[in-house]
This record gives sequence, structure tokens and C-alpha cells, in this order.
Amino acid sequence: MLPFLRRGPGRLTPRQAHQQTSDGTAVLLDVREPPEWNAGHAPDALHLPLSRLAAGAPLPAAAQGRPVVTVCRSGHRSQQAAKLLAGRGVPATDVTGGMTAWAREGQPVIGPGGSNGVIA
Repeated sequence: MLPFLRRGPGRLTPRQAHQQTSDGTAVLLDVREPPEWNAGHAPDALHLPLSRLAAGAPLPAAAQGRPVVTVCRSGHRSQQAAKLLAGRGVPATDVTGGMTAWAREGQPVIGPGGSNGVIA
């Protein structure tokens, strides 16, 4: 297949992503910056900002050797992160609509100290 005809990493709905990460099929990796993460994130997500990932930072230990689902606020950075990870040989997908869609669909979001989080 010609390179320009190849599709990028797949995309999941928030519901699909929550199911795959809740049942252990994949790890949810939040690629937002620290202030966004601190305001609210999915309960079992790992955190690695796209800026650090793009600079060559390794995946958190709990994500190494596992399929990864990336998420950001709206889905743009997570799509970049999934492509970057796929280029490194990591099975990666991203969440369509990001954490905004995640929260809108009623998926869990926690904030500081386990309180209800917000999407910043």
C-alpha cells in the first residue's frame, strides 16, 4: 500500500475507550498539560503531556508493552500522540472528542483529592 493511502491509528468513542481501559485491554494515557490534568481526568488514566512525549519521553512503566488509548481535551493532541506512538511501534488509538466528549457522555472524571473534576 502506498504511504499516503495508509490510515493512521484508529479512533474510539469515549464509551469504547472507557470499556477497553476499564477491562484492562488497554491503558488510557492523558496527554494534556499538568493544569488540565489536575483540574480533572479519568480515574485510571496515566499522565504524560504530549510536549514530553514528542520530546522523546518514554511511556510510563504501567503503559509499556500494552495497547494505549490517548486522550486530550478535544481530540487533536491525542490524535498526534497516537500517531507518534504508532511510529514507535506502540499499538495506539485515541478518543474522538477527547475529555470534553468523555465528560459529556457521563464517563467518570476526578479532580484533586478524588473530588469531582472538571475539564479545563
